[in-house]
Amino acid sequence: MEGFWERIEADSLSGKGIRAEDALSVLGLPQVEIWRLLAVSEKVRRRFKGDQIRLCSIVNAKSGLCSEDCAFCSQSIRSKASIDKYPLMEEEDLVMAARDAKQRGAREFSIVTSGLSMHSNHELDRVGKAIARIGTEVGIETCVSLGALSAENISFLLSRGLRSVHHNLETARGFFPSICTTHDYEEDVRAVREAKAAGAWVCCGGIFGIGETDADRVDLAMTLRELDVDSIPVNFLNPIEGTPLHGKSELTPFGCLKIIVMMRLCHPLRELIVCGGREVNLRDLQGLIFAAGASGMMIGNYLTTSGRPAEDDLRMVEDLGLGVRPL
Repeated sequence: MEGFWERIEADSLSGKGIRAEDALSVLGLPQVEIWRLLAVSEKVRRRFKGDQIRLCSIVNAKSGLCSEDCAFCSQSIRSKASIDKYPLMEEEDLVMAARDAKQRGAREFSIVTSGLSMHSNHELDRVGKAIARIGTEVGIETCVSLGALSAENISFLLSRGLRSVHHNLETARGFFPSICTTHDYEEDVRAVREAKAAGAWVCCGGIFGIGETDADRVDLAMTLRELDVDSIPVNFLNPIEGTPLHGKSELTPFGCLKIIVMMRLCHPLRELIVCGGREVNLRDLQGLIFAAGASGMMIGNYLTTSGRPAEDDLRMVEDLGLGVRPL
């Protein structure tokens, strides 16, 4: 650990990010060191992202009916969770959801569907029409999370005004078969590369607390660096009843903060967005996510679970002396 603190600060403030062995050390630090660690991560966030927080919101545009068996997901084929299941929402409903997101303070709105990919060109066309209308009628950035899209499909959506494509890797390559067996990790990697090649802003991250080790967490961070993603969503497991991971509880608030710090120090230049599971896992320490390095957060509801009221999140940002990044 000789020179550790000086090295992680220098490497992250330079913009290149810390090395894998130091990332692993960050995750292994005792709780008593968390305040010293937050001093470093906040300095990095301020240098590269400032004090304006990026807020995003999503709509669960197609719920359930998924062929994939991801162990953490209430919409998977393995899940027995009691959730709403419905086909792709109508164009008008998608536009209305974007209006609601903007009113809550979001600067980006994402259309999310269950499943490995879109089922038809008809569905893709409906999403494309909604994106075009959201751009002209609502005036908010758009993102999609539609599974593994081809470069052709991404180009089509970009032509309609899409800005961002979201596709999570979820976890490390070596641990992935433990949580999903219905598709290969490399399919997800290929989907991220396709989105980058098509010219989209790429949002790609994962979920923590699903049984992975600290080494797995660092491996995911290094893979995201290799793929040169633009924005990294950080999710924490909300162990929903009816899913294979129901009852699993490995995360502590301070553990979550160390994960956020590790991702910030590995990716000093990237957007780092804290998303699902923050209320359940961080509880009263949610306000520390920005000191830990988050440059944004998701507001409103998630896919099949409720978030806290957007006004509470906006008040938290204001109370911390931070601002909301404008459109």
